[in-house]
Amino acid sequence: MRYTSVAVAAALALVSISTSLQGARPDDQIDAKSLALLEQGRAARAAGNVDGAIDLIETAVVVDPRNRQGFIELAELSKARGLPGKAIRLYREALLLEPNDVNALQGQGEALVAKGAVERAKANLARVRTLCKTACPQANALASVIAKGPPVTTASTVPVKASTKN
Repeated sequence: MRYTSVAVAAALALVSISTSLQGARPDDQIDAKSLALLEQGRAARAAGNVDGAIDLIETAVVVDPRNRQGFIELAELSKARGLPGKAIRLYREALLLEPNDVNALQGQGEALVAKGAVERAKANLARVRTLCKTACPQANALASVIAKGPPVTTASTVPVKASTKN
Protein backbone atom coordinates (compact mmCIF):
# COMPACT_ATOMS: atom_id res chain seq x y z
CA MET A 1 0.00 0.00 0.00
CA ARG A 2 2.88 2.38 0.72
CA TYR A 3 4.31 1.85 -2.74
CA THR A 4 1.05 2.40 -4.60
CA SER A 5 1.16 6.19 -4.41
CA VAL A 6 4.81 6.24 -5.52
CA ALA A 7 4.05 3.88 -8.40
CA VAL A 8 1.08 5.99 -9.51
CA ALA A 9 3.16 9.18 -9.39
CA ALA A 10 5.95 7.55 -11.42
CA ALA A 11 3.45 6.27 -13.98
CA LEU A 12 1.88 9.72 -14.34
CA ALA A 13 5.30 11.30 -14.77
CA LEU A 14 6.23 8.76 -17.43
CA VAL A 15 2.96 9.30 -19.33
CA SER A 16 3.29 13.10 -19.27
CA ILE A 17 6.92 13.02 -20.43
CA SER A 18 6.24 10.61 -23.27
CA THR A 19 3.22 12.65 -24.40
CA SER A 20 5.21 15.88 -24.48
CA LEU A 21 8.01 14.25 -26.46
CA GLN A 22 5.56 12.80 -28.94
CA GLY A 23 4.03 16.22 -29.63
CA ALA A 24 7.34 17.96 -30.37
CA ARG A 25 8.31 18.49 -34.00
CA PRO A 26 11.75 17.51 -35.28
CA ASP A 27 14.22 20.35 -35.77
CA ASP A 28 14.31 19.91 -39.53
CA GLN A 29 10.62 20.75 -39.90
CA ILE A 30 10.47 24.54 -39.85
CA ASP A 31 7.04 26.14 -39.98
CA ALA A 32 5.96 26.86 -43.56
CA LYS A 33 4.70 30.32 -42.60
CA SER A 34 8.14 31.15 -41.23
CA LEU A 35 9.79 30.03 -44.47
CA ALA A 36 7.32 32.08 -46.52
CA LEU A 37 8.02 35.18 -44.44
CA LEU A 38 11.76 34.60 -44.85
CA GLU A 39 11.37 34.48 -48.64
CA GLN A 40 9.28 37.66 -48.58
CA GLY A 41 12.00 39.31 -46.50
CA ARG A 42 14.67 38.24 -48.98
CA ALA A 43 12.59 39.65 -51.83
CA ALA A 44 12.14 42.94 -49.96
CA ARG A 45 15.90 43.10 -49.35
CA ALA A 46 16.60 42.48 -53.04
CA ALA A 47 14.14 45.25 -53.91
CA GLY A 48 16.03 47.65 -51.65
CA ASN A 49 13.46 47.77 -48.83
CA VAL A 50 15.82 47.00 -45.97
CA ASP A 51 13.47 48.05 -43.17
CA GLY A 52 10.64 45.95 -44.60
CA ALA A 53 13.02 43.02 -45.01
CA ILE A 54 14.10 43.25 -41.37
CA ASP A 55 10.46 43.35 -40.21
CA LEU A 56 9.51 40.32 -42.30
CA ILE A 57 12.53 38.25 -41.29
CA GLU A 58 12.12 39.12 -37.61
CA THR A 59 8.51 37.96 -37.89
CA ALA A 60 9.71 34.73 -39.52
CA VAL A 61 12.03 34.09 -36.59
CA VAL A 62 9.25 34.80 -34.10
CA VAL A 63 6.90 32.40 -35.89
CA ASP A 64 9.51 29.63 -35.69
CA PRO A 65 12.62 30.29 -33.57
CA ARG A 66 14.35 27.29 -35.21
CA ASN A 67 14.61 29.18 -38.51
CA ARG A 68 18.41 29.37 -38.65
CA GLN A 69 18.45 31.06 -42.06
CA GLY A 70 16.33 33.85 -40.61
CA PHE A 71 18.96 34.55 -37.97
CA ILE A 72 21.69 34.50 -40.62
CA GLU A 73 19.77 36.94 -42.85
CA LEU A 74 19.18 39.30 -39.91
CA ALA A 75 22.87 39.11 -39.00
CA GLU A 76 23.88 39.97 -42.56
CA LEU A 77 21.50 42.94 -42.57
CA SER A 78 22.91 44.11 -39.23
CA LYS A 79 26.47 43.76 -40.52
CA ALA A 80 25.55 45.78 -43.63
CA ARG A 81 24.13 48.51 -41.41
CA GLY A 82 27.38 48.75 -39.47
CA LEU A 83 26.15 46.93 -36.36
CA PRO A 84 28.74 44.16 -35.89
CA GLY A 85 27.83 43.56 -32.24
CA LYS A 86 24.23 42.79 -33.13
CA ALA A 87 25.39 40.65 -36.04
CA ILE A 88 27.64 38.62 -33.71
CA ARG A 89 24.69 37.95 -31.40
CA LEU A 90 22.44 36.89 -34.29
CA TYR A 91 25.10 34.59 -35.72
CA ARG A 92 25.46 33.08 -32.24
CA GLU A 93 21.72 32.31 -32.27
CA ALA A 94 22.13 30.54 -35.62
CA LEU A 95 25.12 28.60 -34.30
CA LEU A 96 23.15 27.46 -31.27
CA LEU A 97 20.73 25.81 -33.69
CA GLU A 98 23.50 24.30 -35.88
CA PRO A 99 27.03 24.59 -34.47
CA ASN A 100 28.63 23.37 -37.71
CA ASP A 101 27.13 25.97 -40.06
CA VAL A 102 30.18 27.27 -41.95
CA ASN A 103 28.27 30.26 -43.36
CA ALA A 104 27.33 31.41 -39.86
CA LEU A 105 30.87 30.83 -38.62
CA GLN A 106 32.26 32.87 -41.52
CA GLY A 107 29.79 35.71 -40.98
CA GLN A 108 30.42 35.77 -37.25
CA GLY A 109 34.17 35.80 -37.88
CA GLU A 110 33.84 38.78 -40.22
CA ALA A 111 31.71 40.63 -37.68
CA LEU A 112 34.25 39.83 -34.96
CA VAL A 113 37.02 41.36 -37.09
CA ALA A 114 34.89 44.47 -37.62
CA LYS A 115 34.48 44.69 -33.86
CA GLY A 116 38.24 44.23 -33.34
CA ALA A 117 38.18 40.68 -31.92
CA VAL A 118 40.68 39.21 -34.37
CA GLU A 119 41.74 36.32 -32.11
CA ARG A 120 38.16 35.08 -31.78
CA ALA A 121 37.79 35.41 -35.55
CA LYS A 122 40.89 33.24 -35.97
CA ALA A 123 39.22 30.61 -33.79
CA ASN A 124 36.21 30.72 -36.13
CA LEU A 125 38.56 30.34 -39.11
CA ALA A 126 40.20 27.29 -37.53
CA ARG A 127 36.78 25.77 -36.95
CA VAL A 128 35.69 26.46 -40.55
CA ARG A 129 38.87 24.83 -41.84
CA THR A 130 38.22 21.82 -39.62
CA LEU A 131 34.67 21.46 -40.92
CA CYS A 132 35.68 21.88 -44.56
CA LYS A 133 37.71 18.85 -45.50
CA THR A 134 38.70 20.46 -48.81
CA ALA A 135 39.27 24.11 -49.66
CA CYS A 136 36.07 26.06 -49.19
CA PRO A 137 35.22 29.65 -50.13
CA GLN A 138 34.05 30.50 -46.60
CA ALA A 139 37.51 29.79 -45.17
CA ASN A 140 39.22 31.79 -47.91
CA ALA A 141 36.87 34.77 -47.48
CA LEU A 142 37.29 34.79 -43.69
CA ALA A 143 41.07 34.47 -43.99
CA SER A 144 41.20 37.50 -46.29
CA VAL A 145 39.07 39.58 -43.89
CA ILE A 146 41.32 38.58 -40.99
CA ALA A 147 44.41 39.47 -43.05
CA LYS A 148 43.01 42.97 -43.67
CA GLY A 149 42.39 43.40 -39.96
CA PRO A 150 39.81 45.54 -38.21
CA PRO A 151 38.76 48.78 -39.84
CA VAL A 152 40.77 51.80 -38.87
CA THR A 153 38.67 54.45 -37.22
CA THR A 154 40.01 57.92 -36.79
CA ALA A 155 39.01 60.22 -34.01
CA SER A 156 37.67 63.52 -35.16
CA THR A 157 39.28 66.49 -33.55
CA VAL A 158 37.08 69.21 -32.23
CA PRO A 159 38.86 72.43 -31.42
CA VAL A 160 38.72 73.25 -27.75
CA LYS A 161 37.57 76.75 -26.98
CA ALA A 162 39.84 78.71 -24.74
CA SER A 163 38.47 79.42 -21.31
CA THR A 164 37.90 83.10 -20.52
CA LYS A 165 37.83 82.60 -16.77
CA ASN A 166 40.45 84.46 -14.79
